[in-house]
Amino acid sequence: MPPFFLIRRATVADAPVLGSHRACMFRDMGLVPGPLFDRYRATCESRMREMLDTGEYIGWLALPNDRDPKIIAGAGVQLRLVLPHPVEDSAGDITIAEGRHAMIHNVFTKPEWRRRGIATLLLEQIIAWARAERLDSLVLRTSDEGRALYEELGFIQTSEMRFSGRLAP
Repeated sequence: MPPFFLIRRATVADAPVLGSHRACMFRDMGLVPGPLFDRYRATCESRMREMLDTGEYIGWLALPNDRDPKIIAGAGVQLRLVLPHPVEDSAGDITIAEGRHAMIHNVFTKPEWRRRGIATLLLEQIIAWARAERLDSLVLRTSDEGRALYEELGFIQTSEMRFSGRLAP
């Protein structure tokens, strides 16, 4: 019988786990070399603590069941307030969006727990939350490996562009 998964909201006390998830995610993608890992993990933990405390980041964590406190996966959103803007609804009518956006971050499952539907459960929780909060936009960046999962959940590729020049000295 497959395990029962419990999904709960992250708290400030979960910042070490969330920071570790983020660092492991980028390490697994080959973007954080070994010598930088510990410093990056600590920086992520610190920022997660700040953002959870202010409510700018809202996270969800997965546990194997209601008796096992081991966190095996997580995902969250960073809230962004942008200027109101016109948007076309599904009927083709133009409405004005308030500018309440969220960007999904840190979709991470420990390797030994992957391919069991946990990321789907976390994303479904985020989508339900975003609908209940009446957000205008829910976006994410994905690796090629994650694209199929997000498309199954209703995400589409957009035409966003990013400045490639240097911004910081």
